[in-house]
Amino acid sequence: MKILIINGPNLNFLGKREPDIYGSNTLEDINAVLEKESAILSKDLQLEFFQSNSEGEIVSKIQDAFEKFNGIIINPAAYTHTSVAIRDALLSTGITTVEVHISNIFKREEFRHKSYVSGVSVGVVSGFGINSYVLGLRGIFETLKSH
Repeated sequence: MKILIINGPNLNFLGKREPDIYGSNTLEDINAVLEKESAILSKDLQLEFFQSNSEGEIVSKIQDAFEKFNGIIINPAAYTHTSVAIRDALLSTGITTVEVHISNIFKREEFRHKSYVSGVSVGVVSGFGINSYVLGLRGIFETLKSH
């Protein structure tokens, strides 16, 4: 089973930016925790990590994942609230997707309450910090395993 982990804009600055909202963990910390969790879930679970500040690069990565990955875990970051292109790429590939967010987007500014990605995802996890990713991985693993 292959899962693609996609992180959107500014997530490469985790650990430096707004630690009161996003905590002190870096993106590398998140990736390391996910690697450990994947080894616990299954020796056959493979993860690939991708981060970009560019909407077009994220769309291209999703399209490139077609027929290569069983699932996608995505934190679209700011593109959550603006990107029809990312939504359409996820929809067009049909790859099982889980949306994750470090912060609870519904406790933040009103413009963050709308997600274009949620409607094409099997689940959404937000507000648990680094554990949002772990819960997302567990959720997508169980979902894919049952199909």
